[in-house]
Amino acid sequence: MLPFDRIVIIDNNIGIPIYRQIAVCITNSIRNGILKAGTHLPGSRELAKTLGVHRKTVLAAYDELYAQDWIVIIPRKYVAVSANIPTLKPQIWRSSNISQPYENNFNLPFKTIEGDEVANLQISVSDIVIDDGYPDVRLSPIDSLLKTYRSLTTRKQAVRNAHLNTAQGTSELRNELADFLSQTRGINISSENIIITHGAQMSIYLVSQLLLNNDTAIIAGRPGYPTANTAFKETGAKIIEVDVDGDGIDVDAIEEICNSQKINAVYVIPHHHYPTTVTLTVERRMKLLELSRDFSFAIIEDDYDYDYHYSSSPYLPLASAGHDGNVIYIGSFSKMLDPSIRIGFMVAPKNLIAQSVALRSAVDIGGDGYMQNALATMIKEGELKRHLKKAKKIYQQRRNYLHSLLTKELNGYISYQLPSGGMAIWVRLFSQYPLSLLELKGITIKTASVEENAFRFGFASMNEKDMEEAVYLLKHEFQRIYGHKK
Repeated sequence: MLPFDRIVIIDNNIGIPIYRQIAVCITNSIRNGILKAGTHLPGSRELAKTLGVHRKTVLAAYDELYAQDWIVIIPRKYVAVSANIPTLKPQIWRSSNISQPYENNFNLPFKTIEGDEVANLQISVSDIVIDDGYPDVRLSPIDSLLKTYRSLTTRKQAVRNAHLNTAQGTSELRNELADFLSQTRGINISSENIIITHGAQMSIYLVSQLLLNNDTAIIAGRPGYPTANTAFKETGAKIIEVDVDGDGIDVDAIEEICNSQKINAVYVIPHHHYPTTVTLTVERRMKLLELSRDFSFAIIEDDYDYDYHYSSSPYLPLASAGHDGNVIYIGSFSKMLDPSIRIGFMVAPKNLIAQSVALRSAVDIGGDGYMQNALATMIKEGELKRHLKKAKKIYQQRRNYLHSLLTKELNGYISYQLPSGGMAIWVRLFSQYPLSLLELKGITIKTASVEENAFRFGFASMNEKDMEEAVYLLKHEFQRIYGHKK
């Protein structure tokens, strides 16, 4: 119920009868859209009690409003705002006739955020969606995770623990994750070296705010991950882009830059770089670590896609090598399980983690403790490893099938380097077939770059039928716009 003691303001010092004051206040609230058509008003006894007036005064006000068609009265049932505005009678009530404060712009000074223009180019809206590399939710053990989640909400001890220290992450999940990262990636840490975040992007934001400012510079790949670049830009830092080729980011170019100016951080995606899907070679990894030591810059290692490597075993992360604590390691469970499960993590020295927790607490006091502990149970019982093993096999089959489709159906229009892992293929159109001319019908491409004349073809979330339909539609549109290829 609306606070009618705030809507109806009575002033005993003016020469207007109280019943008229009540009627005018209600009329103004209807005009301003606070009281909408059909809204039930309090009964006369209830409103009289709320306003501290006699019931007959309220009845007189309601009679006045009823006579002017501001309200309708259904005896012994209710009083409600009329569907017709008297001043516009007989027009029907429309929201456009009401002044809505939030339809106005905010006209006072405020900070604006500039996104990256190459982020997500949506070409059309349709039933077939080519995403930029999402896991297949149909394969994910979500049912088991939610079952554990519900179970935890019924246990006293679990309820009490779920609310402890969620700004850093529950101790259960951090402990299990520390063991998991040691066993799968060779990163030897304790739970105090970990903060659990709402996905990898929160980790990128936190470390950016702590490391960068107007007087600093960060190196990132080109083409690169636009959402990370947005976080870097918001710190005021200078972003220096370095080309990414078939072997990953160009570390020789990084060395040349470091010889001429101070670099504070390098952002790198070592496995299946976004968007091009290339993997940083061992030689470049070792040199990047050497440069970090020689020139004293931090490495922000975004290893969001580590778990899905097909042609061989994945390279161990930079974070697992010998370094002086200057590698900040970022990962995410969203790519393992489901994009809607916003749980990521960051690994760093304890003092940096402590400051990350403090900064995070200023805007977000913590995550979902039940979900974190349910995930901890999944890791402890080996279910996550079993899922990753199963999904990896299926995703590899899907990558290979898409490779055969692209080679057979789109040869002559496109080129690509088959990635050694990940969930997407970076498809480049030949220069004579500009992406900007395509007006795709029946299909949506979520992430494309007109500048690179390329798009990401996410295959992990598609079965064979989905991929066939998508490729055949692409072929049809290419032929329609550019003609048939022999």
